[in-house]
Amino acid sequence: MMDDKVVPELTVDNKIVAELTIPENVAKALLLVSNSSSLEKALEKLIEVAKEAGGRLDLSSKNVVTIVLCLCQSLSSTSYRHLLLLSLKVLRNLCAGEIRNQNEFLQQKGVEIVVDVITSVGFTPDPDCAIIRVGLQLLGNYSVGGGECQCDVWYQLFPHKFLKISGVRSREICDPLCMVIYTCCDGTDGLLTDLCSDQGLPILIEILRTASAVGLKEDWLKLLLSKNCIEGSYISSIFFKLHSYPSVENNGVVTHVADQFVIEQSYLLSILSEILNERIEHIVVSHDFALSIFGILKSAVVVVDFSIRGKSDLPTGSAPIDVLGYSLTILRDICACDHLTSSKEKSSKDVVEVLVSSGLVEFLLDLLRDLEPPTTIRKAMKQDQIKEGAISSSFKCSPYQGFRRDIVAILGNCAYRRRHVQDEIRDKNGIPLLLQQCVVDDDNPFLREWGIWCVRNLLEGNAENQGAVADLELQGTVDVPELAGLGLRVEVDPVTRRTKLVNVP
Repeated sequence: MMDDKVVPELTVDNKIVAELTIPENVAKALLLVSNSSSLEKALEKLIEVAKEAGGRLDLSSKNVVTIVLCLCQSLSSTSYRHLLLLSLKVLRNLCAGEIRNQNEFLQQKGVEIVVDVITSVGFTPDPDCAIIRVGLQLLGNYSVGGGECQCDVWYQLFPHKFLKISGVRSREICDPLCMVIYTCCDGTDGLLTDLCSDQGLPILIEILRTASAVGLKEDWLKLLLSKNCIEGSYISSIFFKLHSYPSVENNGVVTHVADQFVIEQSYLLSILSEILNERIEHIVVSHDFALSIFGILKSAVVVVDFSIRGKSDLPTGSAPIDVLGYSLTILRDICACDHLTSSKEKSSKDVVEVLVSSGLVEFLLDLLRDLEPPTTIRKAMKQDQIKEGAISSSFKCSPYQGFRRDIVAILGNCAYRRRHVQDEIRDKNGIPLLLQQCVVDDDNPFLREWGIWCVRNLLEGNAENQGAVADLELQGTVDVPELAGLGLRVEVDPVTRRTKLVNVP
């Protein structure tokens, strides 16, 4: 047991503070192990030494974790937050990948001490972010130690302290908080279940609200959302709890009383879209996630105003439009990586088959059919047939730059080496519609490239579809020379005006 004693001539910021009360042997031990003349210099030196693996290992034999934890308990006065911050940095570095230090931290009930420090700072609108941030980084490094360390952190903070911390709208705090939660849950299914329970979901909701307001620099939130939403089955719970208005469900389409979406919801989908785009070759997609995104898309189509042509790409700043757009980009990427389906679902349909059997292809064809023609076709149309104003009033407009392109991209990905999808598109008279997408469109960058990809996938290995294209009668409004990029050419019979599809020599 260590007795408290006034230790004179300790310096903080080059000032002597004789009133600082800490255990004498704690101060002496720190000065000795660091070969320093002041407490502040001792802590600064230990921070540097503990940055290296060899330094952490060497200090683990000198009980530095225990000594610094005792120091933290003595630094309760707000006058010495600088020393407290240095102490936490020492512990943070010591617990980074060194099992001996992690075990010592566990034995000395380090989590309880650090949580007391974080709590003592308070969670006011303007808290001491540096103390909380470093304290969370320390807990994150410690929890990497595995099962016992993970549970030690989790049951000290979940749910109430996590919830209080998540309510602080600070990027400096939100990033390490996500780190702690992820490292605790990683490989521990029970804790992940806790996080997605009625007690845990409010924590995720607050984190998303903070992240959407202040942004994040690190990827911990992405890792969390990948586990919970993309690989798991909690996307709907999280997405709709972000909305402050009640919702109703009718035939699988969820709508809100306010008939709107909120910015936090579009932010969530933007993050999920980024995850899929960045990890398209490695992601594991659950059926629940894919079907939930399809349901969100159908809800967004009901809400979005299609009478105004969008002038910007995603994000547009309009929550409903962004929800619509990110739902499409997510489905586009899901349909491009369907071979990586959850191991729990290997025996059943792959994720694209689940979406197709739920009506995705027909839904997208209907959306595309209702849109005004691409700009190239509109300009090629005879003015006495249809005027620009008539098009705008009778057709829907693309609500953002790329809306048409994203629909075509999903259809193209779905049709890739799927005979039944190719046939469904033909049976629903979708081939002429998709041929019209092989053109440049001012409102949809890269529409031509995605259109060609889609048509290629429709025709590959499908004689019936190739014959359907060859039987089309040109309407005299627009040609599609882009088919040459597929090694094909449309020839027109001068007598019958019928067309046939031939290989380019």
